[in-house]
Amino acid sequence: MAAPEESLRRRKAGDADPQPRSPPAQGPDPAGCPDRLREGTFWLTRIVLLRALAFVYFVAFLVALHQNKQLIGDRGLLPCRLYLESVRQHFQGRVGWDAWSYAPTAFWLLDWSHMDTSLDAFAVLGLGISFFVLVTGCANMVLMAALWVLYLSLVNVGQVWYSFGK
Repeated sequence: MAAPEESLRRRKAGDADPQPRSPPAQGPDPAGCPDRLREGTFWLTRIVLLRALAFVYFVAFLVALHQNKQLIGDRGLLPCRLYLESVRQHFQGRVGWDAWSYAPTAFWLLDWSHMDTSLDAFAVLGLGISFFVLVTGCANMVLMAALWVLYLSLVNVGQVWYSFGK
C-alpha cells in the first residue's frame, strides 16, 4: 500500500488538489523576515533557554571559584585529593572503569600534586565558556558538552559540599 501523496492536514481540510506543492522558497519572505525568524522556528525560545542555562553555569562556576579552595582544595575541609585516593584504594589501587563509574571526573587524568590550581583552572575555564555563551547567545554541542564535563568533574569531587548535584 503506497503512502498518500498529500499531507494528512490537507486531506482533513478537504483539499482535493492532486498536485503536490513545491516547498517554500529560501530567503526572506514577503514581510522581510529571514528564514531563521519565520514562524515555527522557535528562535526566541532557543535564545532564552540557552542564555538561561549559560547563566546557571556561570553562577555555579563563580561559586566554585570562590569556594573550592576552602572546601575541597589541598588544605580544605574535605580535600578532594584524599577522596580520589580513597576511591582508588577501594578499587585495588587502579583507576579503571569501576573507579570512573563511581566518581566520573576529569581529575582522574590530572596530576594531583596541585589540586588548588586544577580546581581553579576548571572553574575559570567553565566561567569563560559560560560567559561566552551568555553574551553571544550561540553555542554548539562541543561547548555545552565541555560545560557539562567541567561541572560534573567538580561536583563528583565535591563530596558533601556538592552532593546536591548528584
